[in-house]
Amino acid sequence: MAMWVFGYGSLLWNPGFEVAEQRMATLPGYARSFCMRSIHHRGTEAEPGLVLALDEVADARCDGVALRVSEGQEDTTLAYLRERELISSAYLEKMLEIGLADGRRVTAVTYVIDADHVQYCGGLPLEEQAQIIARAHGGRGPNREYLLNTAEHLHALGVADPDLDWLARRVAAISA
Repeated sequence: MAMWVFGYGSLLWNPGFEVAEQRMATLPGYARSFCMRSIHHRGTEAEPGLVLALDEVADARCDGVALRVSEGQEDTTLAYLRERELISSAYLEKMLEIGLADGRRVTAVTYVIDADHVQYCGGLPLEEQAQIIARAHGGRGPNREYLLNTAEHLHALGVADPDLDWLARRVAAISA
């Protein structure tokens, strides 16, 4: 059986594993937002950044991509993703059903926020998010780079995300 991974943030532009197939996909019941404080990759414990996570929200949907893992690479890919995504246990690994643009429904490895975790910060005003993202920097680089890469890739895929677009413009203005 094929292994699928749902990408909605950095997995869009940096999956880090061999992708055999990529399809546009939708995950119902979750919303993409900057609701996780980043203390490793895009910030520090002293000055946390923000990264995207999937927050469970009734009637929401998140558009992203389904990435099919190359056959024979499932175990290696899962180990890689767990090391990358579960670094602080703020994400929960779930097997969730997603809808592919071609009509298929598949189960995908999906990383969603643990709303009870100390790094959860859902509901921050967009201006506050922009201020944090503009200044934060972590082990994988500036927080603004993460935002801009994600926004650019969503545009390239034809996925509208008005909050990310606003944040990209605002962070660019703050950083200028």
